[in-house]
Amino acid sequence: MLAVAALPLFAALTAVTAPTASALPRLQGKSVDYNVLAAPGAGVEAIEAAARAAGGQVVSSNAAVGLITVTAPEQGFTERVSKARGVTAAARTRVVGHSPKAAPAPKPDVVEKEAAGLAPSPSPALQKAAKAKETKDQAKPRSLGATQSVGMDPLDGNLWGLTSIRADLARDKSIGDRRVKVGVLDTGVDGKHPDIAPNFDRALSRNFAKDIPFDELGQVVDGPCEFRGCVDPADWDDHGHGTHVAGTIAAAADGFGLSGVAPGVSIVNIRGAQDSGSFFLQPVVNAITYSGDAGLDVVNMSFFVDPWLYNCDNNAADSPEQQAQQRTIKTAISRALDYAYRKGVTQVVSLGNQHTDLANPLPDASSPNYPANTNHNRTIDNATCLSLPIEGPHTVGVASYGPSGAKADYSNWGTEQISVSAPGGYIRDYFGTPWFSARENAILSTYPRNVALANGHIDAAGNITEAGAGLKIQKQVKADGTPAYYQWLQGTSMASPHAAGVAALIVSQYGNYDARGGVTLNPDRVERVLQGTATKTPCPTPRTVDYLKEGRDASYTATCLGGPEFNGFYGAGQVDAFQALVSGADHL
Repeated sequence: MLAVAALPLFAALTAVTAPTASALPRLQGKSVDYNVLAAPGAGVEAIEAAARAAGGQVVSSNAAVGLITVTAPEQGFTERVSKARGVTAAARTRVVGHSPKAAPAPKPDVVEKEAAGLAPSPSPALQKAAKAKETKDQAKPRSLGATQSVGMDPLDGNLWGLTSIRADLARDKSIGDRRVKVGVLDTGVDGKHPDIAPNFDRALSRNFAKDIPFDELGQVVDGPCEFRGCVDPADWDDHGHGTHVAGTIAAAADGFGLSGVAPGVSIVNIRGAQDSGSFFLQPVVNAITYSGDAGLDVVNMSFFVDPWLYNCDNNAADSPEQQAQQRTIKTAISRALDYAYRKGVTQVVSLGNQHTDLANPLPDASSPNYPANTNHNRTIDNATCLSLPIEGPHTVGVASYGPSGAKADYSNWGTEQISVSAPGGYIRDYFGTPWFSARENAILSTYPRNVALANGHIDAAGNITEAGAGLKIQKQVKADGTPAYYQWLQGTSMASPHAAGVAALIVSQYGNYDARGGVTLNPDRVERVLQGTATKTPCPTPRTVDYLKEGRDASYTATCLGGPEFNGFYGAGQVDAFQALVSGADHL
């Protein structure tokens, strides 16, 4: 556990002043969920009492942030509770939007699912040229990884990301210490996967999200609950995203399957997402603050908090209720990130897949993305709108590049939020070569068996189906007959865990160990080592890159600003695990 303790953020209790009975609005309508946020200096007990006095039932509470979730009738509650002393905001947790003119973005971001289908085929002329080149080169195999070496696992030859950040060489220095704990705040982690089980910390793992079978409009969200009580076990993942992330960070190096960047550290599942891939406020806040209370050293966050891609203070396109919801999200997430930072947690966050400069965000037509088909068009003001958690305090922002080192077309960029860059996959990389549109340009990592079965990628007997073979799903079988599966994905969600793995190695190498088995290293020092040992990567020439020939439209065009030391495409550079262990002490 961490030795440094932070003072409680909301230590003082504030008395609740309720309006007189005659002034209370009538409570009516169906029961819905609300988030209620304490004012600075008010304790969570105060707003719990205020919520009950206003006619609500408290179902979840976070004292560190001063945030509670309350069930109450849909009419009258916010007017009642907002008048109570100590309450700074109250809003529906999932607001029904208006003007469903554009389809909502699926979660996680659609580009991460691009690995399920190849990029558009090149023109016939390009195909002919590529075929001629392939013949001349004696049909070189498409495998982009390095040859297997000592300490590497059978599938590691496919992990070009592992070699790109020199994690294979770092293994001769350190594989990471088991006492270093990396939290995966995601859709869950399959703790029984053969590559994850050796490093999985079941005792510390938690699931903070309850399944939502249907939304308030009757539309399917997570579908039928798989477990009684609608809360999945802490070693379960019904989506696959979190398990993929966990494998990249710390899959065991044991001669089976594949291995992660830091194969000796511990993986802790701190699930904050739904089966569907949506991340709502209270579970995310609970997971972030738990990471500090549980003594985790690094947390990976490859998501944005739903239902708003950007949370704005007073966007004219949003209703007053929607504006209140976004202000609540901004304040609560910022408080949670501050809390975990003070507890010594390094928070590594994906930069996002909206192919935009975060300092100059594009208009948003995807929000709110819950319930489905309730989104509307919004102009985003960078001064008052935040995408969270990436634009929150104390985050290490990670952009994505492909196997050639080129910025991935989908990756967000810009000097405002970026810290470093890392391999995230880029299927459309290597245009004009046989490697263009190759699935191996994405990132291979662990895949839960239950999800592979549900997706039709394997059959009931565990054999890869024709659909799975088309996606190059991989299978390995242990000596005892236990199968393990692996899938290819791309996105900044895949870049962030590469950086989180390096951060775990840094804590392992330079952290302060205590007699109780705890490790501490200030998050600012971890980030300094990450940035100081990264491979300096200049902007491309020319600095403006379009992706038209790769099949993208003009909205993907990006201009890189800055120099080799720091720029909008690569930040302080491409993370380097080997260099972090060799010379990281120079940057502490």
